Amino acid sequence: MNPFRRPPPPHDHDDSRYEIRKSDEQWRAELDPVQYQVARRAATERAFTGRYWDHFEPGRYRCVGCGEPLFDAGSKFDAGCGWPSYSQPVADGVIERITDHSHGMVRVEVRCHKCGSHLGHVFDDGPAPTGERYCINSASIDFEPRA
Repeated sequence: MNPFRRPPPPHDHDDSRYEIRKSDEQWRAELDPVQYQVARRAATERAFTGRYWDHFEPGRYRCVGCGEPLFDAGSKFDAGCGWPSYSQPVADGVIERITDHSHGMVRVEVRCHKCGSHLGHVFDDGPAPTGERYCINSASIDFEPRA
């Protein structure tokens, strides 16, 4: 990141449609710098560098911004892409889908429905039964082991 370049304004995830709303200062205080850039500025961590890309323990993955349960470890699979990949969220409605036109392509961004944190993208090349691959940044999630 260029320290002389002005940072982009907070992304449009900070609007009134989300149940959890915090100031930019609160987000910066609660998240580490990488989590903040990924979850609140829609950055992407490099492939094969996140703490959960090769993590396969029983439990749940929660939103780093608000703690909302998003994915169960049972839906996680190795897609070979270098990011944690899941075939489905824990429940309908926990993930918001947004058309993403960034970087000269059209993709489907996924966000936490409760706080608007950027999680990653969903693709239609996943395993049965959903056929979907939720490609998620490790910096956007925390792991809760199954008790």
